[in-house]
Amino acid sequence: MAQGLPFPFDAEARRAQMFPPLPPEVVARIAASGAERSFPDGAIVFERGDAGAPFHVVLDGELEIVHPRADLEELITVHREREFTGELSMLSGRPTLVRGRARGPLRVLRIEHDRFLTLLQTDSELSEIAMRAFILRRVGLLASGLGDVTVVGSGHSAATARVQDFLTRNGHPYQYVDVERDDDVERLLGHVHVAPEEIPLVICANGRTLRNPSNAEIADCLGFNAAIDDAVVHDVVVCGAGLGGLAAAVYAGSEGLDVLVVESNAPGGQAATSSKIENYLGFPTGISGQSLAHRALNQAEKFGAKIAIAYGAVKLHCGGRGEMQVDLAGGRSVRARAVIIATGAEYRKLDLPELARFEGVGVYYAATFLEAQRCATDEVIVVGGANSAGQAATFLAKSARHVHMLIRGPDLAATMSRYLIRRIEDTPNITLRRRTRVVALHGGDRLERVTWRDDATGEESTHAIGHLFSMTGASPNTAWLGGCVAMDPNGFVRTDSELSEQTLSEHEWPLQRRPYLFETSRPRVFAVGDVRATSVKRVASVVGEGSVCIQLVHKALAESA
Repeated sequence: MAQGLPFPFDAEARRAQMFPPLPPEVVARIAASGAERSFPDGAIVFERGDAGAPFHVVLDGELEIVHPRADLEELITVHREREFTGELSMLSGRPTLVRGRARGPLRVLRIEHDRFLTLLQTDSELSEIAMRAFILRRVGLLASGLGDVTVVGSGHSAATARVQDFLTRNGHPYQYVDVERDDDVERLLGHVHVAPEEIPLVICANGRTLRNPSNAEIADCLGFNAAIDDAVVHDVVVCGAGLGGLAAAVYAGSEGLDVLVVESNAPGGQAATSSKIENYLGFPTGISGQSLAHRALNQAEKFGAKIAIAYGAVKLHCGGRGEMQVDLAGGRSVRARAVIIATGAEYRKLDLPELARFEGVGVYYAATFLEAQRCATDEVIVVGGANSAGQAATFLAKSARHVHMLIRGPDLAATMSRYLIRRIEDTPNITLRRRTRVVALHGGDRLERVTWRDDATGEESTHAIGHLFSMTGASPNTAWLGGCVAMDPNGFVRTDSELSEQTLSEHEWPLQRRPYLFETSRPRVFAVGDVRATSVKRVASVVGEGSVCIQLVHKALAESA
């Protein structure tokens, strides 16, 4: 059985940070927040699938942590005196991925989930030790594929690629079984007939099997959103969990606001598709977009922000002057006193008749470790001339036989950072093809050949290349707003100084004051990041806008109190 992600991680080398004992003074400080519990040998302290599991600190005895798989168990670790339970699911309250059992007589300090989250925010020493351990434990689970879900799929299936992307980008460990290659398929499925259109199968820990499920169905099966209460009126609902939305969630949560983030796919937005970001302050050696996004998500959850995954915003209700309603995919809706639009932008799709047929099976919109695996040592094409395309080209060149970089313009100077241009020029297996565009895609059940045109000469040529990375331009994700707020001709949201008196009058702005910084033509509705008309499309700017925006949200909420 293949693991979900062959992640390069040396658990033994990081063991001291993954499973540290708490200092005696920390145990003494937090003791008043919990209660002592005793368990006999073999007793289950917590079970895989328990949502909102308590935090346990071993006082006497041993607590073994195992990962159940059918009738077998894989030992992960044994906690001893002052060592503690938990990993990232403890922040979100999602179902735990492992089982805890007493090995001999056991005495623990048990702290309930909500009280533990409060301690994380108030006890800096506990927070530093526990957060580092939680993050490393999740990485260890990801590296080993020790999760609560099995994906049975095919390398020739775009739906399989979508499901793998969804789980990976949400940092959820899984096991992968390939119907064409793995012997475990027959054991898992027996004689059950599976039609090609039902691939992939997603088998959850509760035994439920989903056939070619939507992302929302997977999220529900795995308990991603159990903590979301549709009846609550939140102080602020952030629509979009890109870096701008997550920055807003971190600051809103840390300042005591009740904040809910709704996201259609996975945290990080377009930035999470980048293999490495090297010009973001504080990371001199660079950081992958996905790692940055997951750190931001962990921070937001630490401060009490709630995240709804696979339930993106589909409609903002314009009427009324009080609380606002945002409808979500799947028929749910949430209410808020303020809304932050952070739905970002997505790459424009190439205008090619066969494009949709090859998306996920040869055509990709991200260049991360997952996509690089699919390309192996083959030749690849990167279309685009901005920083994201440059990062993709240099990353893929480390493993691909050759990278063909296609741009429509005469050079990269106007659209790409100089350090990336130099790196492309110095990489022998990258060829920059100027004034060149893709005109046709060919293949059977996956991309096999690509035809491009040299616009300088008019010559067209077809190449046996089965991997194309499309990173061209950006279109705002604003269709769901339905005209509720003012937008520019390209669909980006206008805010603050971009709103003329005439525009405000047309949208019936009801207040004497002008809109605050980042506020739209509707009071208490703000927009940050790439979705905003005049934003600087850089990670630092996006994070800054999300952070600063919360100060203005406070002012707007104070007016309506």
